[in-house]
Amino acid sequence: MVDPTLAEMGKNLNEAMKMLEDNQSSLFLRLSFRKEEENEKRYTRKDIPGPLQGSGQDMVSILQLVQNLMHGEEEEESSQAYRLQNVGEQGHMALLGHSLAAYISVLDRERLRKLTTRILSDTTLWLCRLFRYENGSAYYHEDDREGLLKICRLVIHTRYEDYTVEGFNVLYTKQPVIYISSAARMGLGQALCNQLGLPLSCMCRVPCNTMFGSQHQMDVALLDRLIKDDAESGKLPLLLVANAGTPGAGHTDKLGRLKELCEQYNMWLHVEGVNLATLALGYVSSSVLAATKCDSMTLTLGSWLGLPAVPAVTLYRHEDPSLSLAAGLTSSQPVEKLRALPLWLSLQYLGHDGIVERIKHASQLSQRLLENLKNLDFIKTSVEDELSSPVVVFKFFQEYANRDQTLHAAQASTIQHPIISNERHVYDTFNQWLGEQLAQLVPASGVDVVELEDEGTCVRFSPLMTSAVLGTEIQDVDQLVDCLKMKIPVLTSTLQLREEFEQEVKRTVGLLYIEDLSWPGLGVVSYHSDGKNDDKQEKELEKINTELLKKLNELESDLSFSLGPEFGGEKNCIYIGMVTEDLDVSELVETIAATGREIEENSRLLENMTEVVRKGIQEAQLQLQKANEERLLEEGLLRQIPVVGSVLNWFSPFQASPKGRTFNLTAGSLESTESTYVSKAQGTGTTPPPTPTSSLAKQRLPGQKIFKRSLRSSDAFSETSSVSHCDDLEKTDQRPPTLSPGQEQGQLETEKTEQQQEVAQATTTETDTVQSDRSPNDSTKAEEQGSQR
Repeated sequence: MVDPTLAEMGKNLNEAMKMLEDNQSSLFLRLSFRKEEENEKRYTRKDIPGPLQGSGQDMVSILQLVQNLMHGEEEEESSQAYRLQNVGEQGHMALLGHSLAAYISVLDRERLRKLTTRILSDTTLWLCRLFRYENGSAYYHEDDREGLLKICRLVIHTRYEDYTVEGFNVLYTKQPVIYISSAARMGLGQALCNQLGLPLSCMCRVPCNTMFGSQHQMDVALLDRLIKDDAESGKLPLLLVANAGTPGAGHTDKLGRLKELCEQYNMWLHVEGVNLATLALGYVSSSVLAATKCDSMTLTLGSWLGLPAVPAVTLYRHEDPSLSLAAGLTSSQPVEKLRALPLWLSLQYLGHDGIVERIKHASQLSQRLLENLKNLDFIKTSVEDELSSPVVVFKFFQEYANRDQTLHAAQASTIQHPIISNERHVYDTFNQWLGEQLAQLVPASGVDVVELEDEGTCVRFSPLMTSAVLGTEIQDVDQLVDCLKMKIPVLTSTLQLREEFEQEVKRTVGLLYIEDLSWPGLGVVSYHSDGKNDDKQEKELEKINTELLKKLNELESDLSFSLGPEFGGEKNCIYIGMVTEDLDVSELVETIAATGREIEENSRLLENMTEVVRKGIQEAQLQLQKANEERLLEEGLLRQIPVVGSVLNWFSPFQASPKGRTFNLTAGSLESTESTYVSKAQGTGTTPPPTPTSSLAKQRLPGQKIFKRSLRSSDAFSETSSVSHCDDLEKTDQRPPTLSPGQEQGQLETEKTEQQQEVAQATTTETDTVQSDRSPNDSTKAEEQGSQR
């Protein structure tokens, strides 16, 4: 018979999880409607905290509120939705454990004690057998650093017999020392000192190997010397924290040698790391197998098995239960022992075979990726054991012919060579871009970017930490390799063309090359002009570069032009992204320069024309005023009287030739309109200068985009194209494109019309000002002359 309360609890949990997961399917449908509502109010009344309702709410309403809080601000992050879809039934068991813990805590004290003792004993026994840790005890904790903290307190109680009575006074006479590898987690030593109340001088960071062995393993010989020096200076070597899988590269310290060293100096050895998960497999490397002889180890089963909200476990061996109780590793409160309940349920649901299969699947994923990476050029891997390495770290790296000589010269000197420093910075930038692209293209792979001290920026694949949550499969690894094969040619081409782009920009007048080693792309360029470096000039350059970026993005090319990163980028610059091998760098640079010159010349032409038009309007105003005075003298005083002038004009009309003024935009001069009235047509004047071209006139093959070289296999073309490319560009620059007479005339008329329209827009305001200052009669006659023109 099943307890009705337990059955109802399981039913409610299943219904709640089903409701939350069913809403995930409609998540992406709501995204399209959400975009239409973005212009509405961002915050509604339901987002504002309110008072507690007196009548209460039902379970469906509360779950709906929880679902809204979970996805209200994260609907656009598909990765969060993907994680929730892979909780699985084993995750439901872990969640059920938390509900059961609350229910069991209300039992009577005797039943609660028996039940918690059974749960704790079963879970500890299963884990010790599963991970080959004999005669061990277990401490279950939420924070994965809390187990090491309790172990440190246990060792302090063990080594300082009077610590319970005198406290920190005994530590003052003989200062304890805790040794941590330099490859350990960031901030681990400081966190331990803060929680233990110890000064930072009690923490000793042990460097890794520099000459022999892995550069991510602790230097055992140096550690031996450090321990001897501390012991001779009156300090007490207390504890050593080793890694079975460093947080960055996943390498394992020499645990066997470290255990011998700890026994020699009566120190405690604690081991942590992702490689401890492989202890559950049938084949375990000797370096990881040595962890079974350590004094304590911390296991993070939640990430290894994809179990949500399960505690981490620290297995340890100690014979005095009173000291374990004093250190906080055991508790007399039965409720504290219920922390193991979610893990107890999940382990039973998975079984021994299910646990081993999950860990084995993660190891197979890493081996599959490592085998494929061996066949790729320009990819350098950093793994400890090629046969059984659960963590794969790789990066893009390209050898140069003269790199070895430069590196040898840099190592011979005491100062680091700038070329080597810049080269590493560039590779770090490119690998950062590669890792972000792979994570975006294949989110189920779980790859991320890691910073290593010696290798620099690398891409890390650690399926033991991500595959169970993301549901990574073999096809995801194959897709990751395919995406990597697509990105390698882009990386190599961009890296090879960066120097050529730099040289082309430096040779081109009007362009300034900006060295930005943190930009993953072809390079950074800025258009500049000679002149004073003042605020006005800077604003003008900003305007030109902004317009230049707009025109470059309007071109039909495969390149990406942008303003660079949001933070830390240079101002008034154009950032060019990744490119392919068929890029014509010289054409790209010439197009940027020609387009910038065109924008600058048009801007100057408009400014100069505006000034000329303004002066022409003032001159026309003076001439019109003078003409009005002459007309008054010719007509006489009687004709200016309203009634008398009309009668006199009717009897004796006054014939006067119209004297208008026209402004020649091409010549920039004010001319008379007499020739217009005589010929009954407005003269065209001189031919305007041609508009500067924005790019080179180059013949292209059908379907060939701009900035692309035509790759042909014929020997004649391939041998001569690269040599005569610069000569062709010079000839093309000197020789105008061939046009038919009709096309040439049409082009000139079109350019002239566009130029006149721009000037007319700029002078509209000035013309209105001149007309508003005239008398009514002058305005009427000026309008008649304007209509005649």
